[in-house]
Amino acid sequence: MKAKWIVAMIACFAMSAAFARDEAIGWAELSDGQREVLSQFADSWDSLPADRQAHLSRGAQRWASMEPDERAAARGRFDAWRELSAERRELIRERAEIFRSLSPDEQRRIRENYRKFRQLNHERRQQLRERYRHMTPEQRKRLRDRLQQRPRPRTRD
Repeated sequence: MKAKWIVAMIACFAMSAAFARDEAIGWAELSDGQREVLSQFADSWDSLPADRQAHLSRGAQRWASMEPDERAAARGRFDAWRELSAERRELIRERAEIFRSLSPDEQRRIRENYRKFRQLNHERRQQLRERYRHMTPEQRKRLRDRLQQRPRPRTRD
């Protein structure tokens, strides 16, 4: 039962770039797996807005297709999300919206920089975080400007 609730909440909070369908989804249109996961919504399904139905059905489909270890990882992420303050969750949502508004090239560049950062050893990451924390807002802006203006290596496609 807890898993069903978690899936429903994940679907509500998932930051999907896909647009929701304009048409309502009938309960009978859902697969058996989706209906099982979303069983707590059975009585109220028809009263839900179409976009919420679409989000929930996609989330339930993803959940039904996950392996047990993937489900455990998703539960962990959801639990961590719930433990965040409302302000922190709102900040994350805002930043995700900004990220989605970037060009695919900018998104790729940010993902690559993050991957490189994660490959650094723990001590070096901490040093960089501390250095950034101690910068003034003006210094941070200059750093961002300098990083945006640097030449990008060409990719081989």
